[in-house]
Amino acid sequence: MSTFGFLFISIISEVFASSMLKLTNGFKRLLPSIGVVVGYGTAFYFLSLTLQTLAIGTAYAIWAGVGTALTAIIGIVFYKELFNVKKLMGILLIIVGVVVLNLAGGGH
Repeated sequence: MSTFGFLFISIISEVFASSMLKLTNGFKRLLPSIGVVVGYGTAFYFLSLTLQTLAIGTAYAIWAGVGTALTAIIGIVFYKELFNVKKLMGILLIIVGVVVLNLAGGGH
């Protein structure tokens, strides 16, 4: 599998785990709690595979930026959290930041 395939799995796993946190009720509910542990474990494992070939700054910027944007979108769609221009601007700025970091280069 490619580096970006590993990174994609890592991001989706992290977003899943973060989304499950809201459902754990302080880790009092078993299945969402298991989802958090498995999701974060998977996320960090695949992020570690990504770091074998991608610079840490680039990998982490993509991982954190895309993960944050997707988690915010999940909050809006599934948890009916507030959506406004400020939140939209924040998500867009995250995306722009990730793009700029990638354009700056950064092999190993």
